[in-house]
Amino acid sequence: MKYLIVGLGNIGSEYEDTRHNIGFNIVDALAKASTIFFESNKLGSTATLKFKGRTFILLKPSTYMNLSGKAVNYYLQKEKIKQENLLVVTDDVALPFGTLRLKGKGSDGGHNGLKDIIKVLGNANFARLRFGVGSDYVKGKQINHVLGNFAPEEQNKMGERLEKTSEIIKGFGTIGINRTMSEFNGK
Repeated sequence: MKYLIVGLGNIGSEYEDTRHNIGFNIVDALAKASTIFFESNKLGSTATLKFKGRTFILLKPSTYMNLSGKAVNYYLQKEKIKQENLLVVTDDVALPFGTLRLKGKGSDGGHNGLKDIIKVLGNANFARLRFGVGSDYVKGKQINHVLGNFAPEEQNKMGERLEKTSEIIKGFGTIGINRTMSEFNGK
């Protein structure tokens, strides 16, 4: 059984460790903990994780956030992965910092990366793992917030939060989305 795990972010050193790149950070943390490495490929960097008889293709699109759909669609087709085995990992300003929310489908929630994936796939029927980055910004300054770095107190909690996201991703592929949601959402 194959799964495509897409961490959303933007390529380039100026975006490293920003709130908007938490998707990249999450798949990087999973790869590092599993001692696997990303390779540059068409439309993104990929790493393959084997876990409990499952194959997880980790993807960091190189298409920039707002054009992520092209890379997602390419790897779904190339790897012959069913859309129900797609999990997109992204930041969410509507959730307090560190809150993790796994959902089986839904709207783009104003997130341009999700918006493009929905547009390219033609539907919103794919799982997403949202990592709360908080909404502590002045109205009209959302871009500055998401493209900013995490505060020191947030960085201190990041290790535990990244471990939890790895558990959620593995659960998605092994025990299924419903059990994983009930076990992890809101915790």
